[in-house]
Amino acid sequence: MAQAEMSKHNVAVWFEIPARDFARAKRFYETVFGVRLTDERMGDHVLGVFPHAGDAVSGCVMSGPGYAPAGDGAVVYINAGADLSGALSRVEAAGGKVALPKTFLSEEIGYFAHFIDSEGNRVGMHSLH
Repeated sequence: MAQAEMSKHNVAVWFEIPARDFARAKRFYETVFGVRLTDERMGDHVLGVFPHAGDAVSGCVMSGPGYAPAGDGAVVYINAGADLSGALSRVEAAGGKVALPKTFLSEEIGYFAHFIDSEGNRVGMHSLH
């Protein structure tokens, strides 16, 4: 794909967050983000797909052979809505840990935070406020 063509599309197209205990991880993300993940299967793998509309970028929590949680790799950022404070406040009660509190980037970009999920993955969240 040429540079000009790529700039017309999202760079990221899908993400998978590894889980050892699928039910626990699904419950964690549903609690923190206040959403319902859709269960799907692909062979030996089970997925909890985040809600999305049309061709919007989305992803899933995924459990199965070859998927091992890690706290030291690529960081996926999940949209936390208008203000990430609400989602971040539910992390510890849901079984995770806040790794980096709500941090201001700029007026144009907004805020971000990092948490360690119920499986040990480092994940980011983002909001404009």
